Parts: sequence; C-alpha cells; structure tokens
Amino acid sequence: MSTVPEATVDGLDVHAFTVPTDGPDGAEEDGTLRWDSTTIVLAVARGGGRAGIGYTYGDVSLAAFAESALAPAVLGGDALAPAAAWHRMFAAIRNAGRPGAGAMAVSAVDVALWDLKARLLGLPLFRTLPAFHDRVPVYGSGGFTNYPLDRLAGQLAGWVEQGIGRVKLKVSRSPGDDPRRLTAVRDAIGAGPELFADANGALTRKQALYWARRLAAEWDVRWFEEPVGSDDVEGLRLVRDQGPGLLEVAAGEYGTVLGDFTGLLQAGAVDCLQADVTRCGGVTGLLQVGGLSAAHRVDLSAHCAPAVSAHAFCAVERLRHLEYFHDHVRVEDLLFDGTLAPLGGALRPDPDRPGLGLDVKWPDAEPYRVHGDRPA
Repeated sequence: MSTVPEATVDGLDVHAFTVPTDGPDGAEEDGTLRWDSTTIVLAVARGGGRAGIGYTYGDVSLAAFAESALAPAVLGGDALAPAAAWHRMFAAIRNAGRPGAGAMAVSAVDVALWDLKARLLGLPLFRTLPAFHDRVPVYGSGGFTNYPLDRLAGQLAGWVEQGIGRVKLKVSRSPGDDPRRLTAVRDAIGAGPELFADANGALTRKQALYWARRLAAEWDVRWFEEPVGSDDVEGLRLVRDQGPGLLEVAAGEYGTVLGDFTGLLQAGAVDCLQADVTRCGGVTGLLQVGGLSAAHRVDLSAHCAPAVSAHAFCAVERLRHLEYFHDHVRVEDLLFDGTLAPLGGALRPDPDRPGLGLDVKWPDAEPYRVHGDRPA
C-alpha cells in the first residue's frame, strides 16, 4: 500500500514585508537604479495539516494580485501536483498579464506549493526534484556604486575570506569612478579570486564594448553582466562576439516567461544564462528553463533568492553558480530560521530538514509588514 499522503490545497495566505537597506544614508545604487528598501512577498500554502512557503521580491501589489487571481486557481487542487496548479495559475492570468508581475506572483505561489509537497512527503525540496547536484556554488554579490571604497573592498574581500572564490561589484553608474573602485577591489581580494562586474544595462553598445575590453585587460574581470539592457539582444551579442575571449557576457535575470530565455539563447546573446526562480514561474518554470539551457549547451546561473535557489538549482543540469546577494541574504536571515551559510564556496541544502528547511520568524517579521495579517 502506498504511504504517499493524499491532500488538497485548502488555504493560501499572502504576506509582504518591506525591509530598509543598510547602505550609506539608507540607500543602495547600481548602474540604473537607487533604492532604500527591499520588499518580499511571501505565500503560505496549506494542505494535509502542513504549510509550505514561497516568495518573490517585488512590489507589494503582487500580494493582492496573488490573493485575487491565483488563490482560486490553486485552492482545492492536489497538494502533490504543483505543476498542475502552475498550469492553472498561468491560464487564470491570461488577460491580466502573464509576463512580468504576473509570473512573479505565480513564482511565489509555485514555490510554496513545492515546499508543501516536500513537507507532506517528509523530504527536503531538492530531493523531490530531478536533482543533478547536492550543492550549489555561490559568488558574493553586492559592491553597490554608492559604497565608499573601504566598505566596497571590505565586503568583497570578506567573501573571499569565507572561502567564496568569486565576487561581483556594480559598475557603470559613474564610469569615471569605476577604475579606482575596480583597483581597490582587485587589490583587496588579490589576483586569485574571479572578479565579476554588473552594469545593470547602464551602457550603450559602444560604451559596453569599450568597458568590456578595459575590464578584462586591466582588472582581469571574467564576467560582464548586462553590459547593455537585457532586452537589447543584438547589443548583448555584439559585446559577446567582439569582446575579450575570457570575458563572459551574462543576462536573463529579468526573464519571466519561457520566451524571454529562448530569445537570448537563440540569438547567441549570452555565454551564461541567468534565471531567477522567484521570477521565472517558480520551481516549475525553472525546470523548463533548465531544460532549455541544456538543449542550447549554455550554463545557467541562479539569480539571488539563495534560500530557494539552493534547492531549486540542484535540478539544473548545466548549473554554473548562485548569486549570494547581500540584500536577499539580509532579508532571508531576518525572516527565516534555517537559512544556509556558504561552506567551501557553496550552499548545501540540509538533507534532514523537509521542504526548503525554512520556518518564518513571525515576531521578527512583524515590524516590517506591509500586507496581510499575522497568523494566529
């Protein structure tokens, strides 16, 4: 007789919390954006006496969207069939808008449903997936453009001291400042660690090509993320084709539906594709992107959300690494018990904790609440 439990999804609650940044004067900057807080939208799916959690990072409006548009599509469904619920959710939001915010809301609920399934089965989430790996290498990411040099260099050197051999800083907000910033970082981390740079789409095509050559020649930068906007597929291809051979071009973090990733891959626009499990349709969507990357023989890198990505990307055959992003690490450590710390430059999901291995620290989260009610 089967020991697999039968359960339906009998509840879906959505919460949102906004956490101020710890940057200079309360703000952080990259090449194209300045922000003073990070909002996490948290979905809690219940069924069979268990609860699963999932989340995305975005505007608080995603919480109301998930409640109104997605809850009817998942309630009453089989709690052991998150992919079927994913299909119903995307069908339900056809006219409301699937790309962008719609996919992000679906991602939060989809992750919650996968977490619920794993908890019902008594397994860690990565064990419920077709896992190729049991660990995900990471790179330290932060290095915001408004950091003073000592904080910038200290942050990246700190990750290297923790055994993380790859670190990334933001560039291109004020390109004239970047040479001294890059020099400070390279001096602080030494010659061995890999140095990555992220322009967040701030440059024109010719500017990007100019900086690609300088980054490689002067600071041995090996990864140039979004040198131009991620929707400028031809510009990405230009930098990839005409830039230095050892400098890889990366993009894809803003992809939300499968066509976004197909376009980048079919155009040969990236050396390494990126995907964010909290944007691209959750675990179910990521499995599709992972298959796409394998079909095109291009590696896939995880964008942020380390507590979820550490499990989900174990199921990506052509896994490259995971962005261990300063802001998300802060938020997840604040809100959850059970977050993972890098060991030997990688995150290893706990094989003894069911689901994502996370528990919400409701009392700690409450001061940051901007949507929903604290559970009884």
